[in-house]
Amino acid sequence: MSSRRHKKRKLKAEINVVPYIDVMLVLLIIFMVTAPLLNLGVDIDLPQSTAKSIQSKEDPVIVSVDRGGRLFLTLQGDANREVTRDEMVAKVKAFVSQRPNVPVYVAGDANAPYQTVYDVLSTLQTDAGVARAGLMSTPTK
Repeated sequence: MSSRRHKKRKLKAEINVVPYIDVMLVLLIIFMVTAPLLNLGVDIDLPQSTAKSIQSKEDPVIVSVDRGGRLFLTLQGDANREVTRDEMVAKVKAFVSQRPNVPVYVAGDANAPYQTVYDVLSTLQTDAGVARAGLMSTPTK
């Protein structure tokens, strides 16, 4: 009997990863379900136009103006972010100074005040140093 007591069991130094895999799968499912529900854009009702679309190699800088006159900025295909007029000028000026040929567009809601859209265009040219800025529209059906 004394020989049994003196036998030492070797300890296992392994990590049981099964619970971690379960947690990761649950998180994956949660993110897959919630990702399509995130609102990454601003609903803007663009005016209709018969103009042909412009093809560009670079992602454009888009300044969106909603019905209430709030400004949203999209840089390099990033999600729309609400910005103040001063933030818009600073970010667009820095971006355009690095890439002078990047297209800059203003997407004004069809129901936004014309003066607000005009002020944004004027601010882009005078304060942000944008040589040419265009207006966005949706094609007529």
